[in-house]
Amino acid sequence: MATADATWDYRDRHDGFARTYFRAFGDCVVSSVGVGTYLGEPTDAADEAYREAVVEALESGVNVVDTAVNYRCQRSERAVGAAIETADIDREAVLVATKGGFLPFDGSRPDDPGRYVREEYVDPGLVDPADLVGGRHCLSPTFVDDQVDRSLSNLGLDTLDLYYVHNPETQLQEHSREEVYDKLEAAFEVLERRVQAGDIRHYGVATWEAFRVERGSETYLSLPEVVERARAAAETVGSTATSLRAIQLPFNIYMADAFTVVAHDTPDGAKSALWFASDAGLDVFTSASLMQGRLASEMPESVAAKLEGETRAQQAINFARSAPGVTSALVGTGSPEHVAENVGAGTYEPLGAGAFDAVFE
Repeated sequence: MATADATWDYRDRHDGFARTYFRAFGDCVVSSVGVGTYLGEPTDAADEAYREAVVEALESGVNVVDTAVNYRCQRSERAVGAAIETADIDREAVLVATKGGFLPFDGSRPDDPGRYVREEYVDPGLVDPADLVGGRHCLSPTFVDDQVDRSLSNLGLDTLDLYYVHNPETQLQEHSREEVYDKLEAAFEVLERRVQAGDIRHYGVATWEAFRVERGSETYLSLPEVVERARAAAETVGSTATSLRAIQLPFNIYMADAFTVVAHDTPDGAKSALWFASDAGLDVFTSASLMQGRLASEMPESVAAKLEGETRAQQAINFARSAPGVTSALVGTGSPEHVAENVGAGTYEPLGAGAFDAVFE
């Protein structure tokens, strides 16, 4: 588990970064550039490339690693676990985040996915077919509990620093919004209990669309309502406060909805997801910071002129790091060749608040 002493010591040993590169996460400090592990094929070669990339990142000043049990058929979690064991770094200096919600294959895509799901999840009683959306997504308490165990095993860790419920808006394909909130609250109860047991330190919600779309969207979920459901879950299990700590959502120059779309009601008026999270004390981790590589070569000149960095990729990372409330911008890093460039973004200061707002004028 990441600790205050170890993460602050890590920061002190990596002093070549700009002033705001390391940021608070609870009582810890973490790098504002993080490693993502989504892309790539489920192959041994990709596993080794990820392991090498994560090791290099951890030893170069990045102590945030993000993954999910379904990424590359559980291989990304296993590669991250191998990297943490290999790297010349204290495990307690690293914030490890993972996710559960999508039914993962094991090592490779099976010839008969339906049969695999039935034998692995339905027949043992881990998933009721009625709880399965699109044949691939589930938020039932038994499934969430099982997925936490699988992630702990894959990563070889005693405690997960941050565990996300993964893309809960998927459930809206077959259930009402109120039903999805109920499902989230039940999942949160499981996670609150796992926090009490010491298996998880914090939990959160990772989304693709839910928090950055308009209220009328079919994939919309209210972030204030999600927070209320987390508080209710904590009360149900006897916790004095919720351990809901973070959200994850896409944010980049072309996908800035989390800042521009005002869709979350509060007593002080409607707010964007980023501003609500900032005011509510939720940490924000941004995905798609490079838009799966597109921003490494393509960026509006008017925006690039405002951003520091030697390369377009560094400028794009620094744009994501500049948004209000952002703790860390995640960058897919499946190859060690890209680590130095991505980490190098942290040697430049992000935009100040005024300059960031001016981008949207």
